[in-house]
Amino acid sequence: MGRSWDEAYRGNPVAAAPTTPYRRTMHSPTHLPRLPRTALLTGVGRRRGIGAAIARGLAEDGFDLALNFFDDYDRRVHDEPSDVELLAQELRESGRRVELIPGDLSDPAVPPAVVDSAGAALGPLGVLVTCHCESVDSSILDTTVESFDRHYAVNVRATWLLLKAFAEQVEPGTETGTATAGGAMVALTSDHTVHNLPYGATKGALDRLVLAGTHELADRGVRTNVLNPGPIDTGWMTEEIRASGAAATPAGELGGPGTVSDLVRFLVSEQGAWIRGQLLYSNGGFASPAL
Repeated sequence: MGRSWDEAYRGNPVAAAPTTPYRRTMHSPTHLPRLPRTALLTGVGRRRGIGAAIARGLAEDGFDLALNFFDDYDRRVHDEPSDVELLAQELRESGRRVELIPGDLSDPAVPPAVVDSAGAALGPLGVLVTCHCESVDSSILDTTVESFDRHYAVNVRATWLLLKAFAEQVEPGTETGTATAGGAMVALTSDHTVHNLPYGATKGALDRLVLAGTHELADRGVRTNVLNPGPIDTGWMTEEIRASGAAATPAGELGGPGTVSDLVRFLVSEQGAWIRGQLLYSNGGFASPAL
């Protein structure tokens, strides 16, 4: 009986490379089927936010967009109304189709309805980017059950339901060429937990479920990644916070919404297709403990 590839490599590295691999070899990432140029983004309520920057970047790359937002959250947390209509106008003027889909993702009926509405407006979706969150500061001693449950509903359950509905629109067998071109999902996360307990704890749960998607949904050609951008100023930083954050990076500067957009654009591109099931840090070397 012949030796396995691993056995041959351990015994003779020079002669190890087989003429016929013992496992199926993926196509080069640049030759994978091209995803439909349609994308659903959640949490795109404000033009200066990360979601808006990602929307602009994907529009430049030729994607038509469905943008989910929740005005009540922007008013409650950011103390300003959503201005996504102005973003949509801007993107439409660039030649892209844009569908606005409001909805409170804490309601379990809303995430699948958002995916359905996006598909009805744009056709099969190729990309899902989840930028939404519930983020209200509280600590171990003062977090309420109501707040914790809402954080879990928005940050974890809604993300699961969105990914589930996104994957269900793609038939198994995608990467063998028997169906459409699969899909790419990127979820934004954070490791900020101290005095932001329900947010950080639920983002940790989000990481696990999204990364599992790459393995569970491989037969549908769906690839998933999680992106931790570090501290990004979308209007919430004081000068003191901005200075201390910049001082915690090797180059002495913080990234912006555009730096997040750049990596998302790569991950959903043909060139980024081989990056799968990864928790990626795009924070400029920001020094932060796991907590």
